[in-house]
Amino acid sequence: MLWVYVLYSPSRDRLYVGHTDNLQLRLARHNEGLVRSTAPYRPWVLIYHESFPSRAAAMKREKELKSGQGQQWILARAVGRTLNRQSPPEAA
Repeated sequence: MLWVYVLYSPSRDRLYVGHTDNLQLRLARHNEGLVRSTAPYRPWVLIYHESFPSRAAAMKREKELKSGQGQQWILARAVGRTLNRQSPPEAA
């Protein structure tokens, strides 16, 4: 099983979207500073995750969440608001 996850850095007000096959280990690696691209923004809080049966499906969803609509969907979900759409954005 693969996971798509969204992390939030409260210290820098920054989001990070990624995918992994071990969610707990990956979050620990982000918070230990072992991921170069996220080390300066520690600590990270897991704010959202979804499971997928294949890497291809996880990578597709990760790409959707990194899009402009995906970022809006994440922010709306994170602050408890709803968008006009109740479902996640579709890839173009």
